[in-house]
Amino acid sequence: MKIKIGLLSLVLSIFVGQLSAQNQTGAVNDFLKELKGSFKPMINEYSGTDLKSSQSINNGTLKLNAADWNCKLTTKKNGKSEVMDVKVAFQLQNGIAKETAVVAAFDFSQWDTKNYVMIPAIIYNGNRYQTIGNGYMPNYPKDMYYNPNVSLTFSNDPQLSPDPSKTSLIDLQTGNMATPAVCFYSPILKKGFILLTEQQTQLGNSGISVRENADRSVASIQVSAPSVRKLRTGFGDFAPSEDKAADWKTGDEVTLNFKLYSFPAKSIPDLLTKFMEVRKSLSGENNPRNLVPMSKQLELATGITSTRWVEVPVGKYYAPENGNDFQLGWVSGMMNTFPMLTLNNAKERERVGIEFDFIIDKLQGKSGYFYGGITADGKIRPERQHEAYPKIQAMVRKNCDALLWMTKHLMLYKELGYGKEIKPRWEEATKKLAQAFVNTWKKDGQFGQYIVPENGEVAVYNSTAGAIAPAGLAVASVYFGNKEFLAVAKESAAYYYKRDVENQGLTTGHCGDISQDADSESCFGFMESLMALYNVTKEIQWLEKAKVQAALCSTWAFSYDPIFHDESQIGKNKSNMAGAVWASTQNKHAAPGICTASGDYLFKLYRATGDLKYADLIRDIQHANVEAMDMPGHRTTNHGFGTEMERIQLSDAEGKSTIGNYYNTRNSWCETNGAFMALELPGIYVQTDTQKIYVFDHVEASLKGNVLTIKNNTVHDAKVAVFAETSKQAETPMSYVAFTKWKKVEVKAGKEVLITLNNNGTLKNVK
Repeated sequence: MKIKIGLLSLVLSIFVGQLSAQNQTGAVNDFLKELKGSFKPMINEYSGTDLKSSQSINNGTLKLNAADWNCKLTTKKNGKSEVMDVKVAFQLQNGIAKETAVVAAFDFSQWDTKNYVMIPAIIYNGNRYQTIGNGYMPNYPKDMYYNPNVSLTFSNDPQLSPDPSKTSLIDLQTGNMATPAVCFYSPILKKGFILLTEQQTQLGNSGISVRENADRSVASIQVSAPSVRKLRTGFGDFAPSEDKAADWKTGDEVTLNFKLYSFPAKSIPDLLTKFMEVRKSLSGENNPRNLVPMSKQLELATGITSTRWVEVPVGKYYAPENGNDFQLGWVSGMMNTFPMLTLNNAKERERVGIEFDFIIDKLQGKSGYFYGGITADGKIRPERQHEAYPKIQAMVRKNCDALLWMTKHLMLYKELGYGKEIKPRWEEATKKLAQAFVNTWKKDGQFGQYIVPENGEVAVYNSTAGAIAPAGLAVASVYFGNKEFLAVAKESAAYYYKRDVENQGLTTGHCGDISQDADSESCFGFMESLMALYNVTKEIQWLEKAKVQAALCSTWAFSYDPIFHDESQIGKNKSNMAGAVWASTQNKHAAPGICTASGDYLFKLYRATGDLKYADLIRDIQHANVEAMDMPGHRTTNHGFGTEMERIQLSDAEGKSTIGNYYNTRNSWCETNGAFMALELPGIYVQTDTQKIYVFDHVEASLKGNVLTIKNNTVHDAKVAVFAETSKQAETPMSYVAFTKWKKVEVKAGKEVLITLNNNGTLKNVK
């Protein structure tokens, strides 16, 4: 009798378990119903990276090759919430399984190639664009030159194929992305979908794939543990992966965790803004470390730049780290001069003026545009040349940088009381450059990617290489009192926002070493422009567009602190790398900062809206920059304290040995970027009447009444820039040189100070 009861109990237990699995699967399917989606757990068997079989687990159990698998699905959803927590636990209950991966598959019928697909930092709009080459920075074919109708052209990146005759598959590892996530927007269903998962299980990084069927009517988003890719993606090419499926024994278990979002969406911007809102919801808030005060970082960066002053046959200037040739904008020239001008050092100020003269004498073409660089012995450096077109070209992006930063230099000279040192020719050259952009806009209706400085012709069209041009024109319109500059700034910004952000969900072609790939530099650069227009016009439309653009920017930055192996340089330093900014869909690595800008426009957006997520993003970026800085007991580049290197590599795009290592070299733009943030971001921001406080610097601070307490737990003395004001004052956009007026509070290493604030935000006294 006891045996019969025991048997009945076992049968009931199995039945209830199956019913529970069915119910939980049904709950996920119900959640995905409006997206025409469904869920299934699977077991994949491999031989190397060749898939031998793929079996679905139905009702929670599967018998495969004498092995018994169990899958327990747990879900959590509150009422009609747009989010569901899903936990998928796979266990090998009996037997062994060689070269096997477990998979969670989310299938979507009624799929459409018009769906916008985004995987942070690597896939934008499915990367469903024309591709060229098979490697880093491929040459442009002849038909891309002087062709206004050229289609947007990427390097050989992972993509959902635009060619219906080809297989359409994106196969990645979580190490390839800024957030382990897959997102899509369906214009037909008017719905958005976001899948968030974790970087790793005990089997290592997980795999994330998106595959479309032959007629593109069904898409499957799959997350696997471990990752088993046929090919790994490189810098514009592919190579065999070194992935290997796991060997399982009885009792082995792996759990995949997800947060799923299904929500109404009328546009790509709706998906992007939702992503920024939820991107940390699974990983949780990250933990930025206070390592080096911003004042110390500025001291180190400017000290390094000063040592790079060169006197070579072509002239005198601050040279980048990798030689004595001069490069304008992008990563060095007339950008690294800006922090030097703030030093109130007569020698460095004289050098800045010499460099100003140098670029005008050596690099400005007849059209007003500048050539992109010149060698130490005086040879103009061509950019993106084709043998059929001998006229030397230059990057539009470098000219955008030149316009913005030349104007900011002029403003800073005046703000610091050195306006009399400004030479008329500096203003004339800056104004001539602004006019060149106006002329191009009126002629071509865009700024293109490459131009000919001799005559102003657009050599290569398309891309968002002109992302910063509206910012430069808007700031120049104020400096020169020129309404035409502002009109073109507004028209061009509206054009790029509509064409690229709203319609395609990307910005492209800003880096000098990629094709027209999606990239973070154009993304953050366009953010600069939108906030510049708000700053100048006070029109809310630019603030609203900036919110969407900030969301797009957030897709390029690590939202969490990724796991690096313990023996890597980053692993040994125990660095928290949330905030590191990925480069482009071609160059698959993150970097310690925005190339090259402080990102103060994110602070300005926070100040204008009060929304913490914008402050959090730039705070994360600043702290990731310091994590990459070479310091005593925290070695990164081994090229001297304060130096930095641009590659924070979580992916195996350059091989597994590169993951978490810095290559024992340095990139001076990262140091300049750190200096910019130390200058243009306040160490502490306070609103006295609302008791709002936000700390960007590497100190701790609290506000009680009108008393601000600052504690410096680092080993370095700090001079903390305090920007205090009222909420009413915060309604007025701040000047581009407002940082010169922020009070500096000295806080010795390991010490604490108390500051009394007046009601209007000024500092009363320090104890």
